[in-house]
Amino acid sequence: MFLFLLIAMVVVVAAVTLAVVGGGDSAVLPEASPEQFVDPLPVTRPVGRADVEALRLPVGARGYRMADVDDVLSRLGAELAERDARIAELESALAGAQATAVSSPDLFKKPGEETGR
Repeated sequence: MFLFLLIAMVVVVAAVTLAVVGGGDSAVLPEASPEQFVDPLPVTRPVGRADVEALRLPVGARGYRMADVDDVLSRLGAELAERDARIAELESALAGAQATAVSSPDLFKKPGEETGR
């Protein structure tokens, strides 16, 4: 009985080994091509929240590819700096317009009304 179990175990191990190593008629697995980063950030318009949420960076052997991450972060940083400059410009224009409106002596004057009352 022991000899029968030993022979059966050797046959099963040999069959599994041949199936894994031999692979039958199928070819060897093809080389996996590395993921290439295709920049999904729009070029023709400012980057929005949906664009950042849809962004998926390709994964390398040890995490994300640093060059791709650096490119995306520098692009987002440039757009944020541009937006900050535009916001500051608009805020200063608004403050100037408010200062001009407040300093005007005719602030409560109705249209068509004379100032000498």
